[in-house]
Amino acid sequence: MEYTINGIQQIGIGVRDAKDHFNWYRRHMGFDILVFEDSSVASLMTRYTDDRAMERYALLAMNMQGGGGLELWQFANREPQSAVAPFQLGDLGINMMKIRTKTATKANQFIQDPSQNWIQFVADDYRFANTKASSGGVKGAIIGVSDIDNSVPFYQQLFGFDLKVYDECGYFSEFKSINGGNSKFRRVLLKHKKRATGGFGRLLGPCEIELIQVLDRTPNTIYQDRLWGDLGFIHLCFDVAGISALKKRAKALGHAFTVDSAESFDMGEAAGRFAYIEDPDGTLIELVETHKVPILKKLGIYINLERRDRTKPLPNWMVKAMKIHRRNKDL
Repeated sequence: MEYTINGIQQIGIGVRDAKDHFNWYRRHMGFDILVFEDSSVASLMTRYTDDRAMERYALLAMNMQGGGGLELWQFANREPQSAVAPFQLGDLGINMMKIRTKTATKANQFIQDPSQNWIQFVADDYRFANTKASSGGVKGAIIGVSDIDNSVPFYQQLFGFDLKVYDECGYFSEFKSINGGNSKFRRVLLKHKKRATGGFGRLLGPCEIELIQVLDRTPNTIYQDRLWGDLGFIHLCFDVAGISALKKRAKALGHAFTVDSAESFDMGEAAGRFAYIEDPDGTLIELVETHKVPILKKLGIYINLERRDRTKPLPNWMVKAMKIHRRNKDL
């Protein structure tokens, strides 16, 4: 079986208080579907947590308008650390996430969440379901790289971003309000010509990756001397069907998995197989092949993707049934 990339499943964000951040994203950004909450030990991530298995609390929030979700990740036994150096646009790693919006006045605006993580609103008419929120889910990310010519093949060959929308160099007025945004940049926007829609692909919607390289200063590495789970964007996660085939291709291209749950992980309310891979600058990309997600937890009703053709999208009514997990009040 070949593999497909069904979209961006979520962006991981290391925070001090996951519930507080969920409440903010629920109230202001429409991420009100609480897919799961889980407290456990991240025993497979010791490569990125100083060889220690860290206790953590995490939750996954989705926006039913369409787009990826947010995995809000909080250490249970450690005070999370801020970046060693103040963030500047173009630093190596995930610089900001892109949120889709239909609201013309929001398009191309930049804001920060309570932990000063940057968010860009991107004009996009795609909708999976109508809600009262003025914006949708995660459409993509801006990733700082040291050499765009070296990074573009990684995202094209492994994740199928075969459409180069633009490749530009210069000073960009929209960046001026962001730390370090007055520098000279090269930026490349990548999308898919044909979007895969297996499993939850319709909910996740079209996605994009923007790579930026700062040209007039040496960038810092955002997670230099810090742990996965410390404050900031800890990973970008793709929803995958056929993760074993992706593993073989990644190894053949010189990008072997650095973490692999091998069979199936169980987060109590959701299960699947996950793996991690690093882009050429060490930015962490998570890969998740979903096996089950809860629909009616109290009745033990789940969507089981292992029993169906993973290349075909789930019926809309089935995915929309996840709205039963909508939170109308703060946690």
